[in-house]
Amino acid sequence: MNDLLTALLGALISTNMPVATSNVIQQQTGISVSIPDPQDPAEQEFERLLELDDAAQGEVDDWIRENEAFVAQGGGLTRAELNIKILQRFDTVRTNYLAFLATHTNHARAYLAYGSFLNDIGSEAESVEYMEKALELDPSNPAAWNNLANYHGHRGNVKTAFDYYARAIALNPNEPVYYQNYGTTVFLFRKDAKEHFGITEQEVFDKALALYAQSLRLDPVNFPLATDIAQTYYGIKPLRTNEAFMAWNYAMSIARDQIERDGVHIHLARLNREIGNYDEARHQLGIITNAMYAELKERIARSIEEEEAEARGEPAAEAPETRDAPGMMQSDSEPSGAATPPEDAPDDGESDGTHQEPGGDPDP
Repeated sequence: MNDLLTALLGALISTNMPVATSNVIQQQTGISVSIPDPQDPAEQEFERLLELDDAAQGEVDDWIRENEAFVAQGGGLTRAELNIKILQRFDTVRTNYLAFLATHTNHARAYLAYGSFLNDIGSEAESVEYMEKALELDPSNPAAWNNLANYHGHRGNVKTAFDYYARAIALNPNEPVYYQNYGTTVFLFRKDAKEHFGITEQEVFDKALALYAQSLRLDPVNFPLATDIAQTYYGIKPLRTNEAFMAWNYAMSIARDQIERDGVHIHLARLNREIGNYDEARHQLGIITNAMYAELKERIARSIEEEEAEARGEPAAEAPETRDAPGMMQSDSEPSGAATPPEDAPDDGESDGTHQEPGGDPDP
């Protein structure tokens, strides 16, 4: 048993456990942390506030899904009517947060939670004020650094985001979300990363992949994360073929259902097509049984035929005309984390559209 674990076990039987545990962590790691006392009435009120926040956002998600179903049947609320209903529901949460902060002006986690709430509902400019206040009150909270890094990656200075993710990781090196967010931002903003770290583009790719790898080591059965990593290889030129296949095969090994497995087969077919292994690409397409992938299968199969015809010097067959349903946009994305990028993913040194956006801390 290591010294830190032994000391923490001793703290558990202390009469003032939060203070004792905080002191142990500082003595053993040099990091000062603030651990809330669950018996504190303010903390109990704060927990109820978080439950109210979660309940409101869950309720709004249900409203949106239900209204989409009603609209598809010719009913439902208009977008304006639904927005009014949503804003009224969120106003209740906003009022409760502000009331709590008015009486608990030094509660760092409440400022952070409210800032995260504002960000979730689209008030990013307003959210940063509260997240910065949280950081000012408690600079040892890695969630504050992570969430502010997310903001700067979207709306602020990307190079500041790099530094803030690094601070979050230094404070909590065991949180996979921080590595994933950092890796995604490095990959999406390659020009900024080259300037900030003084490295080449290939070294930027290496850095992003190393961050992703650490995230996956900490969360090895996270399928959306595994597919996010695998999709990174679409934006790397020249293609790192062996690594790309290894990434997709790993994703396949942790896929949770047939939809996810079929989504990986789509990518394996595309990858084999890109390297000219057309028979294996067709084999991968033939494994797919889910009807939801029919259009993508057809597109990839048609691409294979066109490339083979071109190689033989023959004119490619014209693709059949297709029409989108009125008011609908075509999408290449798949559910359950198996997002499929467009056939010609851009390679402009910026966002390639294949990654999940960096997310907030799971536990502010």
